[in-house]
Amino acid sequence: MTPAARPSQHAPELRAAARHLNRRRFLTVTSAAAALAFATGLPSAGIAAAAELDAAKITENPFTLGVASGDPLPTSVLLWTRLAPAPYQPDSGLPAERVTVRWELAHDDRFRRIVRRGTVTAHPEFHHAVHVEVSHLDPGRVFHYRFRVGNWVSETGRTRTAPASGDQASALTLAAVSCQAYHDGYYTPYAHLAQDDVDIVFHLGDYLYEYAVNAVGGQRNYTDRTLPALFNRETITLEDYRLRYALFKSDPDLRAAHAAHPFVVTWDDHETENNYADHIPEDNPANPVPPEEFLLRRAAAYRAYWENQPLRRPQRPAGPDMRLYRRLQWGRLAQFDVLDTRQYRSNQAYGDVAHAPGPESDDPARTMTGETQERWLLDGWRASRALWHVVPQQVMFSQRHIDLTTPSRVSMDAWDGYRASRRRVLDGAEAAGVENLMVLSGDVHSAYAFDIKDDFDDQASPTLGTEIVATSISSGRDGADKPANWDTYMTANPHLKFYNGRRGYVTVALGRERARADFKTVPYVLTPGAPITTAASFVTEVGEQGLKPA
Repeated sequence: MTPAARPSQHAPELRAAARHLNRRRFLTVTSAAAALAFATGLPSAGIAAAAELDAAKITENPFTLGVASGDPLPTSVLLWTRLAPAPYQPDSGLPAERVTVRWELAHDDRFRRIVRRGTVTAHPEFHHAVHVEVSHLDPGRVFHYRFRVGNWVSETGRTRTAPASGDQASALTLAAVSCQAYHDGYYTPYAHLAQDDVDIVFHLGDYLYEYAVNAVGGQRNYTDRTLPALFNRETITLEDYRLRYALFKSDPDLRAAHAAHPFVVTWDDHETENNYADHIPEDNPANPVPPEEFLLRRAAAYRAYWENQPLRRPQRPAGPDMRLYRRLQWGRLAQFDVLDTRQYRSNQAYGDVAHAPGPESDDPARTMTGETQERWLLDGWRASRALWHVVPQQVMFSQRHIDLTTPSRVSMDAWDGYRASRRRVLDGAEAAGVENLMVLSGDVHSAYAFDIKDDFDDQASPTLGTEIVATSISSGRDGADKPANWDTYMTANPHLKFYNGRRGYVTVALGRERARADFKTVPYVLTPGAPITTAASFVTEVGEQGLKPA
């Protein structure tokens, strides 16, 4: 007997638009696109003619969600904030009226040497979020910024421009973070990251979790506050996702990290739904969801992601589509190819359960990135003159055997479930002459360090690069230095150089002779205030890939 599909929670206009979506997610008629845009709150041409709010009527601090910057370019910075005097209300405490926001960019944090200033409109259709692209700046400079609304002044943020495209930059320190389940613990690693000396932060996915958060904040076990009941449900609608971002971004440690450093963000699955693949939702036989219905949810999730992240205009979504993969340069030192391994991937093989590789998972037609993104990546490598080629992306790239048996099971959600796609990427890197390849990954709530082998089953084969896997900020609760499967993983995967199950983040210092990765962990997140230590450090040399203890 076929289970009955659950009733749609989306607006009627959105459901009507979904009937015009084909199975490959693209809108086929203009009227459907207009309906979808309307129902997800996307302003049409000219921006909606909402009345303007008198800022003097805003009596509570509108900057409760902090400030952020992102995607630094040589002559441009992107500044973000969202006005939310009452962040835990669906309307964020503002009427459906536009608000004029003033912004300032300065050389100093006391704003005595102003570089640029201007105004931007916070539109209700964008949930009063603003994205300010400030251009005509000097390359390789640190700047400070803030916003003003009426008599309210935001906290001060710190950002920077990248070096000029031809600059022989000598050093860059990045941080990589991922997986911040609010209900699993405090964001203590972010408090330490806010004080760390890094140039840029890469968020590798699971910034948001769709799961319900109860009145005490799950494992945070609040005794000094009670969260509204509207958080105690799974995110489905645009309002759900918007509110969940408000909850996550209200965390002071996350706000501090955003204010301290520019972020480059990419999503994984939980920003929409666990383990979705392209237009296919997570399989739930008891509660099936047709692809067109799931695309409505995806449109809402992508919309809220854009509103709440420091992203530039090319990343603004159109219905259920959003081009998130993009390329950044750090002079001639490094090229960053930021991937999206969710929106275009083939469905997970073997029912998305751990399985030994087989004909289904090894079908050469299967893709992790989609053909267009894969071609973009390989073409970008061929045209690059950078010393380091760094690929920030979501799921584990290297082979990871789960068992000591032969054949061993592997994850069908990671690149192990898409081995033909991985092979094309590695062959493309070799053909392009990429000698210093580093993949940054997240997702698995543990820190790993891998040598990327040409043939993972032959340890004598060439090492083509390294993979640095950032552990989670909070997901997985406190964790352990040596998880229960530590011996199995270290034995079954000789190219695995480090494995740690604590919470934290990783920093990578790129230089012209070597790169150094420092894995930084905290002993607990179930209560606040944990200290941070460096659990391990590794280096890999330019022209001689392979991780060695530092």
